[in-house]
Amino acid sequence: MKATLAPGVAHENTVVVETQHLVPALFPSDPALAGMPAVLATPWLVAMIERCAVHALAPHLDPGEGSVGARVELDHTAPTPAGRTVTVTVSCEAVDRRRISFTATAHDGVAQIARARHDRFVIDEAKFRAKLDDAS
Repeated sequence: MKATLAPGVAHENTVVVETQHLVPALFPSDPALAGMPAVLATPWLVAMIERCAVHALAPHLDPGEGSVGARVELDHTAPTPAGRTVTVTVSCEAVDRRRISFTATAHDGVAQIARARHDRFVIDEAKFRAKLDDAS
């Protein structure tokens, strides 16, 4: 990890909400979900936040390093239909050895739709893959 990784590091991503991001598309063969409102699914919102944090970290990692998500605390506060553009912004709040803590917000052009805290751990990719291989 580079010394440039510090509180204040921030990043922003945008995503246009498409039909595959909507609640009924999560498990299309599940009738309980098929009838739910066609709005942005919370798991996709979590994925958008994680993606943004990965992009925020990337320039501050050394070769062979990556990161894994460890914690997400999310308030999904407003519905978003298909066609809207969601802007996710993350900001590094703390660096504790290999644990990186972010705050995040998401806005769909009409309203703030989420606020979150997200922690990631910086990993040695080769060691991580070796552990996965040993586990299988």
